[in-house]
Amino acid sequence: MLMSASSDFIVLCREQISLLTQGLGASLSVVYLTQELGETVTAQAQLIPIVVYPETAALHQGEYKELKITQILPSPTQQRKLLSPTLDSENQDKTTTNSQKEYVVSANQIVLPLVYEGVMVGLLVTGREDRPWNEREKSQIQYIAKTIAIACILDQRQVWLEQQLHQQQILQEQQRDLLDNLLHQFRNPLTAIRTFGKLLFKRLRSTDPNQEVASSIVRESDRLKELLIQFDQVIDIDSTKADLAPIPLKESVEASVQSEANTNLLLPGTGEEITNCQIADLLAPLLISAQAISQDRNLQLITDIPENLPLVKANIKAIQEVLNNIIDNALKYTPPGGKVIIEAGYSKENLQGIAISDTGPGIPAKDLEHLGERRYRGVQAQTKIPGTGLGIAIAKQLIQQMHGEIEVFSPALNTDINSRNKPGTTFIIWLQICT
Repeated sequence: MLMSASSDFIVLCREQISLLTQGLGASLSVVYLTQELGETVTAQAQLIPIVVYPETAALHQGEYKELKITQILPSPTQQRKLLSPTLDSENQDKTTTNSQKEYVVSANQIVLPLVYEGVMVGLLVTGREDRPWNEREKSQIQYIAKTIAIACILDQRQVWLEQQLHQQQILQEQQRDLLDNLLHQFRNPLTAIRTFGKLLFKRLRSTDPNQEVASSIVRESDRLKELLIQFDQVIDIDSTKADLAPIPLKESVEASVQSEANTNLLLPGTGEEITNCQIADLLAPLLISAQAISQDRNLQLITDIPENLPLVKANIKAIQEVLNNIIDNALKYTPPGGKVIIEAGYSKENLQGIAISDTGPGIPAKDLEHLGERRYRGVQAQTKIPGTGLGIAIAKQLIQQMHGEIEVFSPALNTDINSRNKPGTTFIIWLQICT
């Protein structure tokens, strides 16, 4: 991993350099850090100066060319050792002291490796021109080098722990998104099953033995719906208690963490190929469920699907999830006695559009700006209509994977259904035409 020095560590290094300068009369002091810590050490490893005194000192490349990197670095050490304190600290101190005495370059100049717990983190170089160092001063310099090494290791431990915490927070958010997606996808078929059960129950005569079966379908569907509500409440409580806001990290660390994060949320159609489809075939099974639900909710469902429309490119499972989410919202937010219109045949450039319009309350302009953000419900959150704010977000993510588009209009485009009190909404799902 790349070595990074915090501002607090830089301040500590400067204080230690001040001790060398003011207390021991050093005329030049440099603290180097190794560019990275890894499982192996090579001759190409670099030392980066992070604190120099005086700051105007010219550090010529190769000034300490007599010190090869392979001579001063320790034997290969795993990065994880940085986090595991050594059990034999007494032997470690002896090893550190011996290695430090080894690199006294001259009577006036000293190069000490910054070593702690078997990990080489850098070098301390110091010197003076007027007189050589005596044994007491050398001992003090060794103590300063050890102090800097300990501080560096602690600093790196903090960086590592912050990265681990950040990764854990990202993982928790991804797991929450995955769970939310799966629960949301579960609701639509559950609503359809419940509605079919209710319609079946109404159509059967009281003496029909299958009426008990239909009644059981409705009863168990209601139970599943209650469990989903309870599950949502538990998740909301847990997310309120836990602060999942990722801690701020440096850009390089942030990029590293984000690149390793698993962003696959197992949405419908994941891993399946885009194929050529007929719009009528995509809509057919969805319209059966929509018709049943609209009948149960006293809504008028109007469809206009022209024949011989051009084929479109789509992931079948994904596009049906998109259409299902949009249609479900239209049915859910349209009050009883209202209308939901599903039309195909819209076209622009190389795209074919499917429009879903309703006579609901519409979407305020301020909410349109945030439409598609996960868990954002806007004004609808103030109503008694249940929702998670995920349907449109999932739809947008899926449609983008198919290189399609979603457009939203409120008031609805169809002037025959919108009114001042019920402006309605129109969603148009655009899919690429096969060429």
